[in-house]
Amino acid sequence: MRKGDEIDPKGLMEDAYRIDGISEPECRSIFLDWALSVQATGDVAELIPVLLERHGTEGHPMTEVLREGLAQAAPPRRRGGRRGRV
Repeated sequence: MRKGDEIDPKGLMEDAYRIDGISEPECRSIFLDWALSVQATGDVAELIPVLLERHGTEGHPMTEVLREGLAQAAPPRRRGGRRGRV
């Protein structure tokens, strides 16, 4: 289908969604491998919404991992400390 494109060069996400009974820890491992494989060619934060649109099945552990990855990809915010109070 889309195996080998710039969004999913190794077809990892497509395969993850096809595995019956895949667990969240397995999805996290696959996500990390995917992120490392696309890091050189694109911005992971920009690619995650494409993957969610392409594969995002409700209740699938990979969908949850992708959503967490999208939330964590948001720019860091100041958390306080002395500088934040002065």
